[in-house]
Amino acid sequence: MAGTTPVTTTYFKTQFRPMFSNINRSESTRPLMLCRCTVNEKAAAVGQAFSLTSSNKCDVDYFLQSTKGDLNVNFDFLQPFGPIDKVAKMEAEEAQNLLRHLGILGPFSARHSPRGIFCSRTLNLRSISTIGYDMDYTLMHYNVMAWEGRAYDYCMENLRNVGFPVDGLAFDPDLVIRGLVIDKEKGNLVKADRFGYVKRAMHGTTMLSTRAVSELYGRELVDLRKESRWEFLNTFFSVSEAVAYMQMVDRLDDGAVATEVGPLDYKGLYKAVGKALFRAHVEGQLKSEIMSRPELFVQPDPELPLALLDQKEAGKKLLLITNSDYLYTDKMMQHSFNRYLPNDMGWRDLFDMVIVSARKPEFFQMSHPMYEVVTGEGLMRPCFKAISGGLYSGGSAQMVENSLDIHGDEILYVGDHIYTDVSQSKVHLRWRTALICRELEEEYSALIRSQGHRTTLIELINHKEVLGDLFNQLRLALQRRTTGRPAQTLAATKMDDLELTESMQKLLIVMQRLDQEIAPMLESDGEIFNKRWGFLSRAGLWDKSHLMRQIEKYADIYTSRVSNFLQYTPFMYFHSQEQTLAHDSYSFCCSQSLDN
Repeated sequence: MAGTTPVTTTYFKTQFRPMFSNINRSESTRPLMLCRCTVNEKAAAVGQAFSLTSSNKCDVDYFLQSTKGDLNVNFDFLQPFGPIDKVAKMEAEEAQNLLRHLGILGPFSARHSPRGIFCSRTLNLRSISTIGYDMDYTLMHYNVMAWEGRAYDYCMENLRNVGFPVDGLAFDPDLVIRGLVIDKEKGNLVKADRFGYVKRAMHGTTMLSTRAVSELYGRELVDLRKESRWEFLNTFFSVSEAVAYMQMVDRLDDGAVATEVGPLDYKGLYKAVGKALFRAHVEGQLKSEIMSRPELFVQPDPELPLALLDQKEAGKKLLLITNSDYLYTDKMMQHSFNRYLPNDMGWRDLFDMVIVSARKPEFFQMSHPMYEVVTGEGLMRPCFKAISGGLYSGGSAQMVENSLDIHGDEILYVGDHIYTDVSQSKVHLRWRTALICRELEEEYSALIRSQGHRTTLIELINHKEVLGDLFNQLRLALQRRTTGRPAQTLAATKMDDLELTESMQKLLIVMQRLDQEIAPMLESDGEIFNKRWGFLSRAGLWDKSHLMRQIEKYADIYTSRVSNFLQYTPFMYFHSQEQTLAHDSYSFCCSQSLDN
């Protein structure tokens, strides 16, 4: 593991070889015998055996990650143990056996799991001193149909009250997925690839044909910096708004919107829908309903508080930074956390600092007044410096850094919103970042189930590529023949005009029929995840979606839920995976089977 001297593991396992050997030979049901020492005795033994790399003595390892928090062996002399490569191989095999015996997923198994933590940029969790968390859809996952369904209901009622025709409409969460982009000028919902080219589009609630998409967006790129036109669906909170807007586009196109409402274009319609949904949140009826019956809206996760408890006991400072107000935060966190914590702990005991009404993303960009919440009813008083254990409203990320004396890449911030949580904390403060994307579990399973479909599709495309190359060579030979120049190959030169033409005709017919098979298969690729938009992370068979590009750019790690940290440890070293390139040599070697 990078950042830890390999000698450490080998030395201790060599000294205690009998224990490891017994574990490897034992039956899987045999309990692991542990030393019956007191907590203080164990702590003293650990203190004598290791020293912790402090912030003023840390260095960087060969991945340029800080070594802060790494353990060092407190021995002046280490016994020789032979060539490191051979020893490392043997010890790695034993480590795998031990992990298997303890029922723990190894790093490679955990990586290939729907609940894995996936790494875009190498991250040494040992060097992280503080972990901050968002609340909604991060520490707390809502039932989307229930929560967003009620938000939609309140939104549509507000639209009805100002004259919009909403009768007969119902909430349809399958209409949209995270990562789509609303084109407010055209009344469309689009899915773009990593370059910004539109691959699929829907006008109102009607999917557009490939040809229509090409005609509308062939030369145009989605540019999220142009906020007046493009609206990125960052999170589940976008679902109710997008569904309501696309349905109202249909009503506007049908001429059902009364003139009394006002002369509206698609951009004005989006503004009206957004205002109606904003009222649903601000007026408090929606949150009051959720607070009164949280069990209907929240999907409990008993493992989540335990994952945070591991991090806290490992010496991490934990922060809660949420845009929700104190009363809502306290009610929902009590419901989701307190019953799963040991020894009468409450959710507040987990966090070194809690900040409500944070006003993200401005929280990461500028300074706002900070108030201390001093009563259970949420009464506040001004304050100018936060302290550990405090409960605050407002403020700024800069104030948090100064109060806790932590900065930049010492902090990992975990949230579900690619812009509000992840990109802004990364861009403005250089915090390390983690994105929570609950849909990853469903997408991972859908990708596994669609392997047969995708394998067949790729095989057909490869067949067409080989046939197409031959067709192009014959076409070039025919072109050269008309000008009296020789073909590239002797075989093509010896073919007469009729033979050359008939071969080209046959190849063209075969390729056209292949197209007739490939086109619908490409269209249906990913419909096992969403029948309209396909996979969340892909735009087409091979390319990444615009959302996936944003995740890779701004999120150091990403996963489906916070409790997935429980499968790892607070000392995990996350390695980014190899990024394959078009010119990678092994990709070329693997393709040789088609040419031979």
